[in-house]
Amino acid sequence: MKATGIVRRIDDLGRVVVPKEIRKTLRIKEGDPLEIFTAKDGEVILKKYSPMGEMTEFAQTYADSIGDIYGFGIIITDADSIIAVSKLSKKDYKDKSITSDLEDVMLGRASKYLEGEEVVSICRDDSKDYHSQYIVPIISESGDCIGSIIIIGKDASEQVQSEEKAIKLAAAFLGKQVQ
Repeated sequence: MKATGIVRRIDDLGRVVVPKEIRKTLRIKEGDPLEIFTAKDGEVILKKYSPMGEMTEFAQTYADSIGDIYGFGIIITDADSIIAVSKLSKKDYKDKSITSDLEDVMLGRASKYLEGEEVVSICRDDSKDYHSQYIVPIISESGDCIGSIIIIGKDASEQVQSEEKAIKLAAAFLGKQVQ
């Protein structure tokens, strides 16, 4: 665990303020849900809650199925990080934070096909060794953007946009799984 040197007091209603610097670093916005855990040694751990995080195994199976059928690289994210990877190097993507560029596409709540110089980095260390990507936000029943499905085309001959309906179907299905 990383020490920050920041100390906060609990007020008379039992509240504590998470410092702005930490909220910014962890992309915690007003209204974001947090999970609270306790450790044996008296630590209280706050973790940003992800409804997609509960579906990681399911999302991985789903990504593998889509990847096997279409042969393209598949990435499934929650609102902050990559939770499933198929047909791409897991060590390059899995569990890494998404970029603000990808987050902007997701928050636009519209599917987006990008190719060539337009492709966005998916994670910070992304080498962008692909030619095209089709990004489909996952929208929950309540209307919140909770993640995305990204299909990756490695070279110009791969037409990832032709799989648009399948990826939209996958995103809609995953969105309905979250209450």
